[in-house]
Amino acid sequence: MTDQRNTLGIDFADNPAEQRIEARIDGQLAGFVAYDDSGGRKQPLRLVHTEVLPAFEGRGVAGALARHVLDGARSRGERVVPACSYIATWIERHPDYAGLVAG
Repeated sequence: MTDQRNTLGIDFADNPAEQRIEARIDGQLAGFVAYDDSGGRKQPLRLVHTEVLPAFEGRGVAGALARHVLDGARSRGERVVPACSYIATWIERHPDYAGLVAG
Protein backbone atom coordinates (compact mmCIF):
# COMPACT_ATOMS: atom_id res chain seq x y z
CA MET A 1 0.00 0.00 0.00
CA THR A 2 1.43 3.34 -0.97
CA ASP A 3 1.76 6.48 1.07
CA GLN A 4 -0.24 9.49 -0.02
CA ARG A 5 -1.92 12.70 1.12
CA ASN A 6 -5.56 13.65 0.63
CA THR A 7 -7.27 17.00 0.17
CA LEU A 8 -8.07 17.28 3.91
CA GLY A 9 -4.35 17.46 4.68
CA ILE A 10 -4.28 13.90 5.94
CA ASP A 11 -1.20 11.83 5.17
CA PHE A 12 -1.77 8.08 4.84
CA ALA A 13 0.82 5.37 5.26
CA ASP A 14 0.81 1.62 5.63
CA ASN A 15 2.42 0.39 8.84
CA PRO A 16 2.83 -3.35 8.14
CA ALA A 17 4.52 -4.01 11.49
CA GLU A 18 1.31 -2.90 13.23
CA GLN A 19 -0.93 -4.19 10.41
CA ARG A 20 -2.69 -0.87 9.99
CA ILE A 21 -3.11 2.04 7.64
CA GLU A 22 -2.38 5.22 9.55
CA ALA A 23 -3.71 8.74 9.04
CA ARG A 24 -1.52 11.61 10.21
CA ILE A 25 -2.27 15.30 10.40
CA ASP A 26 0.71 17.63 10.80
CA GLY A 27 2.83 14.59 11.62
CA GLN A 28 0.60 13.41 14.47
CA LEU A 29 -1.22 10.10 14.43
CA ALA A 30 -4.91 10.97 13.93
CA GLY A 31 -6.36 7.51 13.38
CA PHE A 32 -5.97 4.15 11.72
CA VAL A 33 -7.67 1.16 10.13
CA ALA A 34 -6.29 -2.12 11.45
CA TYR A 35 -6.20 -5.04 9.04
CA ASP A 36 -5.37 -8.72 9.04
CA ASP A 37 -3.67 -9.99 5.93
CA SER A 38 -2.35 -13.19 7.48
CA GLY A 39 -3.96 -15.10 4.63
CA GLY A 40 -1.64 -13.38 2.18
CA ARG A 41 -2.65 -11.73 -1.06
CA LYS A 42 -4.67 -14.79 -2.11
CA GLN A 43 -7.23 -14.12 0.65
CA PRO A 44 -9.45 -11.05 1.04
CA LEU A 45 -8.06 -8.28 3.23
CA ARG A 46 -9.82 -8.32 6.63
CA LEU A 47 -10.47 -4.81 7.92
CA VAL A 48 -10.85 -5.35 11.65
CA HIS A 49 -10.93 -1.99 13.45
CA THR A 50 -11.15 1.75 12.76
CA GLU A 51 -10.07 4.25 15.38
CA VAL A 52 -9.75 8.03 15.44
CA LEU A 53 -7.90 9.65 18.31
CA PRO A 54 -10.12 12.00 20.36
CA ALA A 55 -8.21 15.16 19.40
CA PHE A 56 -9.03 14.50 15.73
CA GLU A 57 -12.69 13.47 15.95
CA GLY A 58 -15.15 15.37 13.80
CA ARG A 59 -12.66 16.16 11.03
CA GLY A 60 -13.63 13.41 8.62
CA VAL A 61 -10.62 11.25 9.43
CA ALA A 62 -12.54 7.96 9.69
CA GLY A 63 -14.32 8.49 6.38
CA ALA A 64 -11.10 9.52 4.66
CA LEU A 65 -9.39 6.40 6.03
CA ALA A 66 -12.23 4.16 4.82
CA ARG A 67 -12.12 5.68 1.33
CA HIS A 68 -8.31 5.47 1.17
CA VAL A 69 -8.17 1.83 2.29
CA LEU A 70 -10.97 0.75 -0.05
CA ASP A 71 -9.60 2.72 -3.01
CA GLY A 72 -6.24 1.02 -2.41
CA ALA A 73 -7.85 -2.42 -2.35
CA ARG A 74 -9.73 -1.61 -5.55
CA SER A 75 -6.58 -0.44 -7.33
CA ARG A 76 -4.79 -3.67 -6.39
CA GLY A 77 -7.73 -5.85 -7.43
CA GLU A 78 -8.25 -7.06 -3.85
CA ARG A 79 -11.45 -8.00 -2.08
CA VAL A 80 -12.16 -7.05 1.52
CA VAL A 81 -13.95 -8.48 4.53
CA PRO A 82 -15.36 -5.55 6.52
CA ALA A 83 -15.10 -7.12 9.99
CA CYS A 84 -15.05 -3.59 11.44
CA SER A 85 -18.56 -2.21 11.96
CA TYR A 86 -17.50 1.29 10.86
CA ILE A 87 -16.13 0.04 7.53
CA ALA A 88 -19.21 -2.16 6.98
CA THR A 89 -21.54 0.79 7.60
CA TRP A 90 -19.42 3.08 5.42
CA ILE A 91 -19.68 0.62 2.53
CA GLU A 92 -23.48 0.42 3.01
CA ARG A 93 -23.61 4.23 2.71
CA HIS A 94 -21.35 4.17 -0.37
CA PRO A 95 -22.74 1.32 -2.48
CA ASP A 96 -20.21 1.93 -5.26
CA TYR A 97 -17.75 0.11 -2.96
CA ALA A 98 -20.02 -2.91 -2.34
CA GLY A 99 -18.35 -4.87 -5.14
CA LEU A 100 -15.14 -5.00 -3.10
CA VAL A 101 -16.76 -7.08 -0.35
CA ALA A 102 -15.83 -10.75 -0.49
CA GLY A 103 -18.84 -13.04 -0.70
